[in-house]
Amino acid sequence: MQHLSEVRFGFIGAGQIAHHAADCLKRHPHAKLVAVQDLHEQRVKDLTGKHGVESVFTKIEDLLSHKSVDAVYIATPNKFHAPLAIQALEAGKHVMLEKPFAMSTAEANQVIAAAKKADKVITVGMNQRFTGDSQKIKSLVEAGTFGEIYHAKAYWFRRTGIPKFGTWFVSKELAGGGSLYDIGVHMLDLCLWVMGNFSPVSVTGMTYTKFGNRGLGEGGWGMSDRSDVKFDVDDFSSAFIRFANGATVTLDTSWACHRPDGSRDNVELFGTEAGATLRPARLFRAGTAPDSAYEVIEPKAQIAMPHQERLHNFVNHLRGEEALCVTPDQALAVQKILDGIAESARTGNEVKIH
Repeated sequence: MQHLSEVRFGFIGAGQIAHHAADCLKRHPHAKLVAVQDLHEQRVKDLTGKHGVESVFTKIEDLLSHKSVDAVYIATPNKFHAPLAIQALEAGKHVMLEKPFAMSTAEANQVIAAAKKADKVITVGMNQRFTGDSQKIKSLVEAGTFGEIYHAKAYWFRRTGIPKFGTWFVSKELAGGGSLYDIGVHMLDLCLWVMGNFSPVSVTGMTYTKFGNRGLGEGGWGMSDRSDVKFDVDDFSSAFIRFANGATVTLDTSWACHRPDGSRDNVELFGTEAGATLRPARLFRAGTAPDSAYEVIEPKAQIAMPHQERLHNFVNHLRGEEALCVTPDQALAVQKILDGIAESARTGNEVKIH
């Protein structure tokens, strides 16, 4: 792959998350947003007006044929992630996808094959990896501080956090899943990355729809226009995942449920020598000196990516300055688990992952 000195981006999708991404790019001295495509005229005007983007398109093909675009950031409904990524890769563009990777493992494999054929970079923008607390615990794991990490808990509970009713977020056809695909995937990916374990072998899971189908639990995220889209995705999910080395992970996520606080997310690690949480970063272990008290420590570990930004990592990688944090194989492993949870919920059986 030929390295770039400046990375010029085209955005496909101009919704709420695209504004966050554009703000992030603005902070990088060697990245620039040069083109935007979206069918919604007002959303495009809002994004391009704020960031001074000159090239605006309604057709995907026109953006992808724009010679000044080196890479695309795709922030569309999940159904279109894989098809658009393949189209962009075949047009010779590097690609960052919003989560989740795809609607299925088969789709994810097709994207990876297209990236290899085009000799272009594909990554998924898993932003939870880049926080300072996440990186601190990751560095301690790599240093062997925890010994064997045999179990972890990953969770993100919202009390009333369903995106706007009537939008693509709540449609199985367009989103693939609900809370699991929206926020559960974040904590699952973060957990596996911090553990350094992307070798799942089986999963047992269940998904529930208990609030959204009754018109309860809306949180209001997103700019998408309301329509008559039916709520037919999960608003709560739970899973138990086994890994090749014998480690296990529990994953729980909710858009809506009865609980004492509005939102709580974390990854908790259980190792033979120490334990940890990521929200906030805390280390737990027996005292290192004889007869010393049990220690609860705020770690001062170095972080590998001080910028703490997914798009900065992507840009730096394309410039040859930094390793890609979210690799295609890692994203594929996460997608396999998501597929396994869906199949287990449907069949009531444990699902083997290959």
